[in-house]
Amino acid sequence: MRVGFLLSGAGRTLENLHAYLAANPAVAEIVAVIADRADAFGLTRARQLGIPAYCHPCRTPGDSRAIFDRLDGAGADVALLGGFLRLLEIPAGWERRVLNIHPALIPKYCGRGFHGERVHRAVLEAGESESGCTVHFVDNEYDHGPILLQERVPVVAGDTVETLAARVFEAECRTYPLALRLLAERRVRWEDGNPVIDGGTPAGGGMVRHRGRAAGGSAAKPESRG
Repeated sequence: MRVGFLLSGAGRTLENLHAYLAANPAVAEIVAVIADRADAFGLTRARQLGIPAYCHPCRTPGDSRAIFDRLDGAGADVALLGGFLRLLEIPAGWERRVLNIHPALIPKYCGRGFHGERVHRAVLEAGESESGCTVHFVDNEYDHGPILLQERVPVVAGDTVETLAARVFEAECRTYPLALRLLAERRVRWEDGNPVIDGGTPAGGGMVRHRGRAAGGSAAKPESRG
């Protein structure tokens, strides 16, 4: 399976996925990395890893066309978002081929403006007992689309934004490679517009399988992410 990767920042998720695929080359290969910002360090990281890297500004959803044209040109089968902060418009032919990972348990703490430290701060301020990450298929709304996988992690006494973020990122480093492997092994099928995983998922670690998703939304309203 050939993967295109979209990012806006430093590319930690890209680095983790690349390491996983280096150890499991039969699963997939990353054939292109695209950032919406020329100064995104993830572009430098991609080039250091030997992956073709490009900048395509995406100031409006209509700018998505150039991104997907680039992915088509690279022969990508799927696109994975890792910290990509712009709203995409999924073109015909790319439905159900784009995944995102979000650092919270959707439908909580998601949508426009919820990214990075803002998510974890909102979780702590709300007094939640758990958080986690969500892998979902991307549609034309922020953090909205059928959920494929979630992993829960506890919020522990004395947590700071930094310690919770680190715990959630550890979960992301397990969950995103698993989601890609499920796609590569053709273990994801669709029923009534929802993804269904054949054969189960590994037990333990707070992993949760999904049939579809609840509606998005959250109680807090941080500033826009642009």
